[in-house]
Amino acid sequence: MKYIIWTLLVGITSVIQAQELITYEVPQKLFYSAHNDDFTVKVRIPGGEWKDLYEYKVGVDMDTQSTASMVSFDFTGTVEVQVRKNNGLVNAVQIRPLSYGITPKVQERIITFTLDQPRKISLEVNGDKLQNLHIFANSILKDKPDPDDPNVMYFGPGIHQPKDLPGDVFRIPSGKTVFIDGGAVIKAKLLVDTAHDVKIVGHGIVFQPERGVEVRHSQNVTIDGPIFINPKHYTIYGGQTTGLTVRNIKSFSNQGWSDGIDLMSCSDVLIDDVFMRNSDDCIAIYGHRWQFYGNAQNYQVKNSTLWADIAHPINIGGHGNAEAGGDTIENITFTNIDILEHDEDDRNYQGCLSIACADNNLVRNVSYKNIRVEDFQEGQLFHFRVVFNPKYSSASGRGIENITLENIEYNGNGANPSTIHGYNKDRLVKDIQFKNLKINSKLIENASEGSVKIGEYTDGIKFKK
Repeated sequence: MKYIIWTLLVGITSVIQAQELITYEVPQKLFYSAHNDDFTVKVRIPGGEWKDLYEYKVGVDMDTQSTASMVSFDFTGTVEVQVRKNNGLVNAVQIRPLSYGITPKVQERIITFTLDQPRKISLEVNGDKLQNLHIFANSILKDKPDPDDPNVMYFGPGIHQPKDLPGDVFRIPSGKTVFIDGGAVIKAKLLVDTAHDVKIVGHGIVFQPERGVEVRHSQNVTIDGPIFINPKHYTIYGGQTTGLTVRNIKSFSNQGWSDGIDLMSCSDVLIDDVFMRNSDDCIAIYGHRWQFYGNAQNYQVKNSTLWADIAHPINIGGHGNAEAGGDTIENITFTNIDILEHDEDDRNYQGCLSIACADNNLVRNVSYKNIRVEDFQEGQLFHFRVVFNPKYSSASGRGIENITLENIEYNGNGANPSTIHGYNKDRLVKDIQFKNLKINSKLIENASEGSVKIGEYTDGIKFKK
């Protein structure tokens, strides 16, 4: 009997020890200027004391220049979240991605729910996607870098800016680990140029830089954990780099050319567990552009949430070395992705899943699997074209081939007809397979049922159950 009681106590103690919650203070200089008062957010371990979170304001949607809210914290075990809507009535509440199945309790202006695993979610009151609340619930960092290690660049709680003029870049040399504490705010770009074996980790914030992280001509670079609030241009800008890992980043942008992750002539890339809300392409994969040269090969993009207030959630193929015969962009997989928005007026730049192949590029061996697309404002579900766009390219693409779409689900009413179109008899779109494509829960067995326009110079387009 004593043994049984002891075993139960050990089990209970293990559960208690597994519960941990970490919150972070905002730097005092930003306390008033960076705050959004639309929501008041608190978190706690069940049965514990509520902890207040700081609600950052984040700019979203270039067209409307709206101001949304964002909070973040770290936890293990289970955490309760309480949200108070400070202005207006609460008639309906939705938490997205819908695939998570999180149903909150609502009592007047108080919204509560529980999380038992890390999540990146949007809480929307009365259908408002523009003044919404983003909640980033991270796992607790393991094996934190030692701030006293000479190979660690440590950014502790507070605001950090470079001392040298113009004061907008921190340069990261080879072999360094950048550790951004959850209470740190960096007001500068992080530049990795001609370097190798670099890590940028931590749950702090990179705040309104020119670009978030710029990785050029480098090898073996990892970016894991930070939040990027409103860079003027790209969040992650990669050029001619191999061995790039981008994991658990969170990004907001609301200006022109403020893409999320744009990679030129990069190979051996892993993008995992990211949340991108951008006013241009969330993820774009290209060949040659500007001073970067070479093919783009071997990408895995998975377990992520993409929200394109403008342009594409996913875009492939638009830039390459046309004068040298083009580049090959190949061996790319997208798995377990939630797409929350796509809003693009110009038909040439539509497509939640877009391959616009130009500049004599060849795009091949691309797989989209387990992609969930929620209702969006305006655009197409997919857009596969070999195209010549004189605004951005010097020639049409060479072709698109061997594309697989499996377990793609779209639920909504905002989609224009999808497009598949080649350029001429020598520059085809071919060997496109749809497996288990569903639109509003209906299995699509042919192009007509899926509102797919199949144009000229295409071959081998098949729909399968």
